[in-house]
Amino acid sequence: MRCGFVALIGAPNAGKSTLLNHLVGAKVSIVTHKVQTTRALVRGIAIAGPSQVVFVDTPGIFKPRRRLDRAMVTTAWGGAKDADLVALLIDAKRGIDDEVETILENLKEVRHPKVLILNKIDTVKRDSLLALASDLNAKVPFDRTFMVSALNGSGVDDVLAFFAEAVPKGHWLYPEDQISDLPMRQLAAEITREKMMLRLHEELPYASTVETEAWKELKGGAVRIEQTIYVERDSQKKIVLGKAGHTVKAISQAAREEITAILERPVHLFLFVKVRGSWSDDPERYREMGLDFHD
Repeated sequence: MRCGFVALIGAPNAGKSTLLNHLVGAKVSIVTHKVQTTRALVRGIAIAGPSQVVFVDTPGIFKPRRRLDRAMVTTAWGGAKDADLVALLIDAKRGIDDEVETILENLKEVRHPKVLILNKIDTVKRDSLLALASDLNAKVPFDRTFMVSALNGSGVDDVLAFFAEAVPKGHWLYPEDQISDLPMRQLAAEITREKMMLRLHEELPYASTVETEAWKELKGGAVRIEQTIYVERDSQKKIVLGKAGHTVKAISQAAREEITAILERPVHLFLFVKVRGSWSDDPERYREMGLDFHD
């Protein structure tokens, strides 16, 4: 038997969450086109033969400007240093930019085995892919290089097979049927945040978050969930609510449908929108998200 941790790191929107969901075979991390969607470490658990591989989806690494940014980047590098192996995911179409250069420089300090994964290969010509892989390996010596499309799953099986052989020998850390260590309350909140981001796109305030305040099991197997969307200003609250509450209703319906599918039982979801000034400077909110609060 084998069991180990693999940290997925990369710049924002490299496709880490999409790849994680494909590797696990179920949705454990939310996915949007907006950068910095993933805020905390999300662990997805994959089984391949006698191996249990725990993939750690980390926040995108970028140049931090705010306290929340700094906490996310620190968490990402912490996830890399705590893992048995590190996989750097690169958007093949984007190539090597300033953010990737910074990651490569810091990656030299990480002593664990390193794997390069070029993603979105369906958007780039083969010659360009080979040149990019050569350039990246010249900067940091990777143990293996993979080329995948996380969106359609191409090449993902090869990645899983490699890590199943590469993780250390040892007993499994999680039950066979567990796909994530994220509590259901937290996953439900993340799903609602995903639907909010998809619905509002650029209108969405960056400083917004969702918390599951109540989770009540009802007779007949249904569950009642109460969640609060926190924003920092009244003007942001109006954006999330929408005219006559239509926007928040649409967000609620989309989230309820997905949470219902995951739980495989009826869900009654109630969303509230509240203003909590400067929540991104509140240490308690960081603990809720699993991030370290830094002065």
